[in-house]
Amino acid sequence: MITFTVEDRDGTQVPIEIPEGINLNLMEVLKASEYNILATCGGMALCATCRVQVISGADQLPPPGDAELDILDTLPFVDESSRLSCQLRVNENLEGCLFRIPQED
Repeated sequence: MITFTVEDRDGTQVPIEIPEGINLNLMEVLKASEYNILATCGGMALCATCRVQVISGADQLPPPGDAELDILDTLPFVDESSRLSCQLRVNENLEGCLFRIPQED
C-alpha cells in the first residue's frame, strides 16, 4: 500500500491508502475520495484547478514537466510547493507525502 496524507481547506488531515500498481494520478484519487477538486481540464495540465501544495515529501517527487511549469507560471499565488495533482502519478514516490488543498484563489 502507498500511504500519503491530504490536508483539506479546513485544516483536516486524512491519511489515504492506495494499492501499489494502480494506474491513477493524485487528482483522480482526490476526486474519488470526494475532495473538492475542480480539475476542469480533466488532467491535461491546462487549467491548474487541481493544484495542491506539497507540505512534506517534495524532494521525493519527480520534478515538474514543462507543461506543468508553464501553467503554474500563469497563476498569481503559487510558490515552489505548488504542483498540479493531475501530473503526480500514484506510486512509491508519494509514500509519506503531505499534500494540502489550497484555498481557492
